[in-house]
Amino acid sequence: MLPRLAIRSNALRHAAKAKATASASASSSSSAIHRYSTQIFRPDGSSIKVKEELAPLTKHIRNTILSTGPISIAKYMQTALISPVGGYYTRGQVFGRSGDFVTSPEISQMFGEIMAVWYVLHWEMLGRPEKTSFMELGPGRGTLMADMLRAAKRFPAFAASIRAVHFIERSPELRKMQHEKLGCSWKSTRTVEDKNDKGTPVAATSADGLAVRWYDLIEEIEGGSDCVPMVMAHEFFDALPVYKFEKGAGDQWSEILVDVADSDAAPMAAAANAGKVDASQLATHFKYVRSRSVTANAALALNNPKFSSMFDKGDHVEVSPESARVMTQLADWISANNGMGLIIDYGQDWTQGDTFRGIRSHKFANPLSSPGLMDLTADVDFSYLRYAAKGRAQCHGPVEQGAFLHAMGIQARLQQLLKSTSDENVQKNLVDCYTRLTDAQSMGRIYKVLAVLPKSSQAVPIPFAPPSKEELNTPKVEKIVR
Repeated sequence: MLPRLAIRSNALRHAAKAKATASASASSSSSAIHRYSTQIFRPDGSSIKVKEELAPLTKHIRNTILSTGPISIAKYMQTALISPVGGYYTRGQVFGRSGDFVTSPEISQMFGEIMAVWYVLHWEMLGRPEKTSFMELGPGRGTLMADMLRAAKRFPAFAASIRAVHFIERSPELRKMQHEKLGCSWKSTRTVEDKNDKGTPVAATSADGLAVRWYDLIEEIEGGSDCVPMVMAHEFFDALPVYKFEKGAGDQWSEILVDVADSDAAPMAAAANAGKVDASQLATHFKYVRSRSVTANAALALNNPKFSSMFDKGDHVEVSPESARVMTQLADWISANNGMGLIIDYGQDWTQGDTFRGIRSHKFANPLSSPGLMDLTADVDFSYLRYAAKGRAQCHGPVEQGAFLHAMGIQARLQQLLKSTSDENVQKNLVDCYTRLTDAQSMGRIYKVLAVLPKSSQAVPIPFAPPSKEELNTPKVEKIVR
């Protein structure tokens, strides 16, 4: 069972695999995805490509492109993930061994427990405020929040301060899982007032008596609360839409778009009935194309000077304006309410260009294949998040997940759990989980942790060290990894 990041031995191996997934995105032909095609040869020596099934969501995207022209990768990604027609996250069953990826909280309870300790320490740093609330963006099945709330009970004064839990979650199925994970009573639950969406919770009371609220967007959370917000965004930003651009001559940027692929293909059913087709190798209905001129998206997204000064002809960049928008809101929210936040995700502290990919059944997959049936993701650009928060909040880090967990005491927690059982299989599993979370060859290096404190804060959060004189005097190089 693999983490959401899927198979990798190190960051370079990851980059190579990610690049292979979208290797020829600058091409205006369908060659970028030819390696996913299956050919059926006729007796006369001629051949035909075999194309995937035209599922409802695929048809919806295809009709959109035929009506309006090629669409941005961001629009394709957003539609494939959250469209009510059959978007990936409307399915719900996407996590775990039977799903497509595994997140850190699903690997071990130690992850959530360590995160709870971080919030306790910074609650103390803020002077032990009487009222607090958790806000989690993209809470998955609710495992991380459940583990943090359970661990919080070891600190009675801190636990007593928690009044509410706010979830930013669009998926009806995942909301129901979160509702169950927190032990919410259906008697206390208010659901969506829509006859076509029955049973989707909007508000409830947890088993511990906490008010639990669900929102589609962060903007929906009412301001003016006297609760200090404790924000968690774990593997949230990687699923936000990205635009992809290529630098041409004269500092001109073209956009990489998604278009309908050539239609000279046999239907899947005929090849499947003939027993000659591997579903993972079918030709897709979509291909990448390059815009012929500078698009409005390119003009808006690349107005940061670094994009014109630090990249060369032929370089690709991925930019997520939606990530900047959310980060701006988080920064304002934390500063206005004297809160604190953690952002944990895989990515780098610089801009990359070829990380957009699909993940299905714990393996990388062509992102243009079978929209709605796989996760679509891209590495997070932490430098871009820090830039969005500049002047609005204090950002610290990012630091590697392995270093963060070790500094926060995960080894001590592992020893406690090992002593609590004599079952050798359980002990081995605990060690394996610890290794997956912290080892540089697994999740320890590519996953990063960024802390966010109010803009007025003078404190340096634990375990983030203040920058050294050498770091202050040495400008960070944020150059694309090719």
